[in-house]
Amino acid sequence: MDRPKLEVADIFRRYGDAYRQQHGASLSSAQRRVMTAIEVCRTAALGGHLERCDCCNHERPCYDSCRDRHCPKCQSLARAQWIEKRTSEVLSTHYFHVVFTIPEQIAAIAYQNKDLVHGILFRATAETLSSIAADSKQRGAEIGFFAVLHSGGQNLLFHPHLHCVVPGGGISPDGTRWIFCRPNFFLPVKVLSRLFRRLFLNYLQQAFDVGKLQFFSSLQALQDPQAFTRHLDLVRDVEWVVYAKPPFAGPQQVVDYVGRYTHRVAISNHRFVDIEEGQVKFTWRDYRDNKQQKTMTLSADEFIRRFLLHVLPRGFHRIRYYGFLGNRHRKEKLAHCRQLLGRAPPKEGSAELAPPEDYRDRYQRLTGRSLRECPVCHRGCMISVKRLSEVPFSPASKDTS
Repeated sequence: MDRPKLEVADIFRRYGDAYRQQHGASLSSAQRRVMTAIEVCRTAALGGHLERCDCCNHERPCYDSCRDRHCPKCQSLARAQWIEKRTSEVLSTHYFHVVFTIPEQIAAIAYQNKDLVHGILFRATAETLSSIAADSKQRGAEIGFFAVLHSGGQNLLFHPHLHCVVPGGGISPDGTRWIFCRPNFFLPVKVLSRLFRRLFLNYLQQAFDVGKLQFFSSLQALQDPQAFTRHLDLVRDVEWVVYAKPPFAGPQQVVDYVGRYTHRVAISNHRFVDIEEGQVKFTWRDYRDNKQQKTMTLSADEFIRRFLLHVLPRGFHRIRYYGFLGNRHRKEKLAHCRQLLGRAPPKEGSAELAPPEDYRDRYQRLTGRSLRECPVCHRGCMISVKRLSEVPFSPASKDTS
């Protein structure tokens, strides 16, 4: 894929300083850090090295990446590495895709308490899936799954939801057999929705009771216990959105899915159409209008505001694993699952004995694109000949990605 002509970094470099001056008091330290990281990514501010073609002597500076997980330019290698690790864990059974969404009234609280409420979202979702699957009236099995937090949609508004990828079945209580799901049915959605709602609201109320929730600006009135209870009553008796998408066609489709979504940022650079005169134009897909692709125009100020809505707290894990995919016993549990499914475990490689792999070789192996090929003659190989020191950041710093 060709490099996009316009990037989030261009918007931040042109309009970021003005945004900081106008909204600095409301910016969190995490949001400031993300803005700076994206602005300096692959510029002289981070230093790098000078490369020279061993065939035509063409030279180019290659500056280091910021490696921030919110940066659209820094996800390709991380995504490919994650897929490589997860591919060997895919089981020879069908997979389901279940999505858990919180109502708009709760999303507002979640934005002001991201770490806490997103954690509750993971906890309530995991307990809902695990407990209902373990119920003898349903599957009566120990399942495994991973959940990915997405904080918004194509229009960049704040809309937290979890995408869960679940193998179609699980381990029987006595551990002697694999209990299969029906090919086109995982668990009853209405049952999932009601248990999820009850668990989530219980945990949210507990957090309020011990003073862990904070409320600002338009939500400040919710500090009063009666006002908070009334607010929760608005969503206590309505159906929460839990839906199961059509099951994946096979294990390979699972790999393709996680490749697209696990490391997705708020917006990819390829969606930008124009950035001029303080306006940002980008494409988006309107799922409420038969998935029509449209063009949205926002002021640079509003675009930056929406982008920063999706900045996660430092250290927050947006991909989490549960059941037999839990980190602690994953290797042993997966081996047991394969045994029950009658499949041999994947062959162990000798990666631990191999010398450390250069990031450029790893990038080419995982993505199929070369970082070494000379962009001028296309015959030579770019060789690093000099280390480039960091220089003070300037909005006009050249991006060499």
